[in-house]
Amino acid sequence: MEIFFGAFTSEWEQRRAALLHELSLGPKRRSSAEDEMKRRLKAMAELGGGGGAGGGGGSRPKMQRAAARPIFAAEARAAEASRPIEARLAAVAQGSQPAVVKMASYGAGARVGAMLNYVSRGGELAVENENGERIGSREDLARLRGDWNHLFQNRAESRDIGSFTVEIATAAVSSDEAMHELVRNSLTSAFGDRRYAYAVTRQANDALSVQGAIVLRSGQGERLTGDDKAANIIQARHDVSAAAQGVAARFLFQSYGNGVEYGASKLRSLVERHDGDVRDDRGQVIGDEKLAGDLVQKEWRGDLHSRKGRDVMHLIMSARAGTNVEAFENAARDFLADQFAGHRYVFAMHDPANDPKEKGEGGKRPHVHAHAIITMRSESGDRIETTPHVFREWRATMAEKARAHGIAMEMTDRREFASPPAFTRNQVRPVSSEGRTEHVGTSEAAQERYDAKRGGRRSLAKAERSREYAIKAKQSWQKIALASGDQRIVAYAEQQRDRLTESLSAGQAEATPNVVHADFGSKFRANLVTLQKLVLEGQDVREISRAEFETYEKQVEKALFKLERSVGPDDRNDFDEVANLARDHVNQRRELLELHKQRDEAMAGQGRDEQRSTGRDDATEQWNAAVVKHGEAVVEAGNHVMIDIEHYREGLDRFEAGEFSSGDKDAMQDGLNQAVERAAQLAIEGNTYIGELAERDPDLMRAIEEAGKKDAARPEEEKDKTPANVDATAEQQRNLRHEDAERPANEPDAREAHELASTVDATNRLQDRVNKEREAPQRGGETTRTDPAQQHIPRLEELEHDDIERKERDRDDRER
Repeated sequence: MEIFFGAFTSEWEQRRAALLHELSLGPKRRSSAEDEMKRRLKAMAELGGGGGAGGGGGSRPKMQRAAARPIFAAEARAAEASRPIEARLAAVAQGSQPAVVKMASYGAGARVGAMLNYVSRGGELAVENENGERIGSREDLARLRGDWNHLFQNRAESRDIGSFTVEIATAAVSSDEAMHELVRNSLTSAFGDRRYAYAVTRQANDALSVQGAIVLRSGQGERLTGDDKAANIIQARHDVSAAAQGVAARFLFQSYGNGVEYGASKLRSLVERHDGDVRDDRGQVIGDEKLAGDLVQKEWRGDLHSRKGRDVMHLIMSARAGTNVEAFENAARDFLADQFAGHRYVFAMHDPANDPKEKGEGGKRPHVHAHAIITMRSESGDRIETTPHVFREWRATMAEKARAHGIAMEMTDRREFASPPAFTRNQVRPVSSEGRTEHVGTSEAAQERYDAKRGGRRSLAKAERSREYAIKAKQSWQKIALASGDQRIVAYAEQQRDRLTESLSAGQAEATPNVVHADFGSKFRANLVTLQKLVLEGQDVREISRAEFETYEKQVEKALFKLERSVGPDDRNDFDEVANLARDHVNQRRELLELHKQRDEAMAGQGRDEQRSTGRDDATEQWNAAVVKHGEAVVEAGNHVMIDIEHYREGLDRFEAGEFSSGDKDAMQDGLNQAVERAAQLAIEGNTYIGELAERDPDLMRAIEEAGKKDAARPEEEKDKTPANVDATAEQQRNLRHEDAERPANEPDAREAHELASTVDATNRLQDRVNKEREAPQRGGETTRTDPAQQHIPRLEELEHDDIERKERDRDDRER
């Protein structure tokens, strides 16, 4: 059957019909159709990639689409020009509703199941994917996670906050203050400079039971894992401290979590359980839930250095109550197909008429809305970017699709109505989900922002470009009021015009130099000076390493965070402008670092042989000294096994730091144990180079002592039957020392000749062993295939490479 795609008026219907047609052709025809589709998509992507630069000046498209409509600021402005501001505002005055497209949250791959469960109301609502297929069963929803897995980075969330308990066995204390002083001394001796809060319960036997929450990352960058291993580490630190003298304490971790929300929840729960008798590491009382939230939001946030995977995003599109549900669903479908072509996604409609979730549980909201879960990365590898320009285009596209389905909707800008800025999910927490969700602010500034938004207070951004835009909007409202003959439209336009006029006048009065309304406190000035010093320090164009740049970048972000906390609500827009300029400066430093790196790589490619010989010269002196002292074969054998030991130790350190998943940790530990055993065996066989290194390596020294004990405990018959591949130089040297003691002192020449012959023989044996070990991998890779530790070396290198790529991608996300 031949399908005429032109018979379908909707682009979405054409794509769906094409998909169904290909599925009906069978595997052979379908593969050719897929090849043709890939070819067309590639050609369209190339056309889309040739567009102009965006607001940031780059030439790379922010997101490629099959429809060849990349998100550039220039294209966005062109799209807005096709829908003049007067036309949009006139439609709003006539009753058009604003387009609402909100980013609810991001999620890692591990959270996809929970997000799909929320959107589908536990599988009771059918969801629709990007191909128009309806998914209604729990089993099909569960399979989506596996189908999307190849698009996920699967980056593990950082462990930011840990819950702990400490049991302190102590004699009776004289007062509550003395008790708290004792508890803080014990906790600080184990936790170091980490921030924490705790509550104390007295036991019947005068023992103290302490519960609390702690920031797992220290000021020096060490991050505890919040599990039994971390408990052992802090227990050891406490036991060797002065606070442990006469006071026994046992530390345990119960749980850990990610982000400010988790920490605030844990601390509020602690305050509630102990009736406000909670203190922090500085002795301040945390008496209620508000103080608990402020402590985490304002003081702990900058110490968390939290990271979270962004594999999917949760997008919400909503319309006014009473909007035609079927028309809005079609508009949402067309919007998703237009904006996220090439991405995997599902969406579901939440209509109060058929929402299975009860109103008291947060369901049956009065307005119709759609939830979408979208992969951040497309099948071709492009990632979605979420910037103000992108959100603006999304609203414009949503309004366009809604109008195409008969819904009066327009893209609006808060500067056109002098509306206050929106609050974010980090600034509030929900307290009631019945009907419209009610929130409370997590701080005084957040509460003020929430009240302003919900109360509809007049607000105007203070940036110069925003003022210019507001003036243009005021003039547009004036034109609408003069041109319209409808008294209702005239009254609405004049109301908005007057609102903008008052806001502009108030902003002009605040900007008058003779009157100062802002109170810049000492913290604001200090934080601003700190930021200024950091930016000026960044103007030094000297070459810096990547580690130095990352430290500099973290310092700038920390200074911005502290400055943000001291900025009042009225100065928020000015802070945003300062923050953007500071981050632009950091991005320029990053580009300079990349240029230096490219130059160094080019120079390395031209003079690789010369640089290799130069690098060898740096270590020649140390190598020659060791060879003169111990012999070349001895040093080479010892150096070979010590390289393996350091390699495995570095890998284990990265596992403990949380850089890699713990799945391969056991194999890495086995490799380290085997390498240490080999080194210990060489030492007891007479390798003096390893013996010298063991004096600075306690673990290696213990392994050598244990190997020596095992060797001494073996029967003489087994020692005589030592395998040929094990050198017996240690026994020979012991015999030499015994014979030297019995030999008369008047035979120096014979003794020297005997020692020389023994040394030559031991050196030859070690050289043969080194040669065998070098030849083993060349005979077919038997060692790599049979030795689990050697098998893991390529895996560690792969993990390191993947980790570097993830950091580069995350850095690119922040730049955008």
